Amino acid sequence: MFRKLLDFPSNGIADLLHRLDSLFGCIYLKNSGEDIIAFSPEQYCISIQQQLFSYSRNHFTHYQKDKTNPSLNHFFNFTTQSAPKTQHTFQGGYMGFIDYNYASRQHIDANTKSQPNFYVGIYKTFIKQEKGQLFFYSLEDCAEAFFKFIQQLLATQSLNNQKFKLLSKCSATWTKSQYDQAFAQIQKYIKAGDCYQINLTQEFIGKANGSLLDTAENFWKLTDAPYSGYLKIDDFELLSCSPELFIDFETDRKITTKPIKGTMPRYDDPILDEQSKNTLIHSEKDQAENVMIVDLLRNDLSVYAETGSVKTPKLFNIESFKQVHHMVSEVTATLKSDVNPFEVLFTALPGGSITGAPKIRAMQIIEELESAPRGAYCGSLGYFNFDGTGSWNILIRSIQKYQDEVSLWAGGGITIASDCNAEYQECFDKVSAMLDLLNTWHQPQNEF
Repeated sequence: MFRKLLDFPSNGIADLLHRLDSLFGCIYLKNSGEDIIAFSPEQYCISIQQQLFSYSRNHFTHYQKDKTNPSLNHFFNFTTQSAPKTQHTFQGGYMGFIDYNYASRQHIDANTKSQPNFYVGIYKTFIKQEKGQLFFYSLEDCAEAFFKFIQQLLATQSLNNQKFKLLSKCSATWTKSQYDQAFAQIQKYIKAGDCYQINLTQEFIGKANGSLLDTAENFWKLTDAPYSGYLKIDDFELLSCSPELFIDFETDRKITTKPIKGTMPRYDDPILDEQSKNTLIHSEKDQAENVMIVDLLRNDLSVYAETGSVKTPKLFNIESFKQVHHMVSEVTATLKSDVNPFEVLFTALPGGSITGAPKIRAMQIIEELESAPRGAYCGSLGYFNFDGTGSWNILIRSIQKYQDEVSLWAGGGITIASDCNAEYQECFDKVSAMLDLLNTWHQPQNEF
């Protein structure tokens, strides 16, 4: 592994990404507090409207389309060597995202957004931030030349002159009445025995110019989320402020998932904040929702796990974030020795915490009732090392921008015990701080 200190003062992740903007497939991941920035994948697969293509790099900045149609089973070529003891550390491998609808189409007939729905690149060159310094890493034969190229690129001021601005405020696409109608239909399905829980979400959209990356540092500071990230593919940008882990692929074939189900708002007043937390701790409704999803995930993982290895070491833990308290459980398992980690990830998506139960019927109801495809929201962003270790989040509290449209979503689990007004308010408890911040970039156009 080539490793060398970059002569560049760290002025924040967003500044670094701006300077690397000319490179294809720039991606940033924060996993367990470690900042990783990768770019210029050696090869990548991308799907737009269910058409999958692969491209190979023939220069630091140039790609050509591969002549043969890609096969994901062959694209993910994991080594059989035992994994090094470097959990939660990217050492070169696969990075990218899978959107909600791309994953749900494994199980149901689903529409997709007209933007990238799946993207994974083979990244052998990347930057890590270590103790305030930036280190260049590469597994490529051209590592020394690539280092010099990146060093020159970082020394050049970003040419991004069009600053991000909203042309129209980001606002809900549903009225309260439309939400009420969807909620009522879910209650009918539950009473008819179709489902136990449906994760109903709503979209907030606006029109925008410029790069979403301009907003990133503000959002990461606002949320302080453990599974933050950023990805740019041409005119598509994805900004993650997610607090939720989907699956950690650890050494010795161990996997961990930490579903979130149950939310209460934070307050500046410590007494009110503690009361809100205690309400969540003792909420039988939220515990019932949470255990449904835990059972669903245990079932999903058991297909690939060694018999008897699926455990639930933590149930109904309360984790506190900047805007909300969440109820979080933990499920662990040990994968069978012949299992492909990507197959485990892909077939377990979409995550049960953002569908409902039973899972396939829940996805069908979501497809019927929600106003638009979710896209990257409720999908997953993350990485695999070449040895199959890695970490993937659930893309909640996330913003996506494609061309001139920017959107974010929020929702919650609906059960027979749910109150419509409370569930509607929970959407805003989750998203209002991000929505308010996003709308500070609104600049009304002059009227003539």
